[in-house]
Amino acid sequence: MVAFLFKPLFWLLSRLPLSLSHHLGALLGRMIYVLSPSYAARTRENLHLANITPQASAYQQLLSASIAETGKGLIELPWVWGRSYDEVLKKVQRCEGLEHIAAAQAAGKGIIFLTPHLGCFEISALYAAQSMPITVLYRPPKLGFLESVMRLGRERGQAKLAKADVSGVRLLYKALKRGEAIGLLPDQVPSKGEGEWADFFGKPAYTMTLVGRLAQSTGASTLIAYSERLPGGAGYVIHVAPLVLDFTQAISRQINDALERTIRACPTQYLWSYNRYKIPRGSTPPEEKS
Repeated sequence: MVAFLFKPLFWLLSRLPLSLSHHLGALLGRMIYVLSPSYAARTRENLHLANITPQASAYQQLLSASIAETGKGLIELPWVWGRSYDEVLKKVQRCEGLEHIAAAQAAGKGIIFLTPHLGCFEISALYAAQSMPITVLYRPPKLGFLESVMRLGRERGQAKLAKADVSGVRLLYKALKRGEAIGLLPDQVPSKGEGEWADFFGKPAYTMTLVGRLAQSTGASTLIAYSERLPGGAGYVIHVAPLVLDFTQAISRQINDALERTIRACPTQYLWSYNRYKIPRGSTPPEEKS
């Protein structure tokens, strides 16, 4: 039944103006927050832990804005995946940090784009794919009928997808060896054996080690990129910043520190409801701090 209704609903939502999609998304976000106590509790807990603003009134404003932005992120997916590639790219008003991409391309050893759950993270890879080949690591959705829609929406321009398994990691290595770009979600919780515990906003979070392995073995440049959602459906601004890794120090902690700085620049659009601190099945929990 869900699969039967999905395609017409997806098509309908993709035809809406982006401004209306965002308006409906804000309402949806507030509805989910009210109807799902677990979702609401995790959002509050993660946002409180980040301690971005100690003032109670400012915290409430940030929480309210975050709830609305999360809903926008859900409803804008059909627009991003369902509209033509040219229409999507035209909604990118500008890219701040293009010089960092140019410098990484000039180095000729590939680019690792780290795109956290911040803003419209679907846009960033599509924007890069207009000017360079990029292979993006992804996890297949639990609902099988979603995968074909996802692939059609994401594999445009010079973008390709690689499953988050051994074969997919090989594709990432090969792309970097060819001097191409790859895309990763650095704040996604990896499976057992694929990460290590590193503080994220003061609490241990299981963090992927793949980024460090890829960067050290290939010499690729590492960039953090995110797409900021503009108000009123005006579009997006992509922000790009370099991340110079020190391989004599813990890479996972360096990445999380950089992510914290990035998120603090646009805290309302981070996906605070994501279960960032979950313990992967079969892995050893982090040691409690004394």
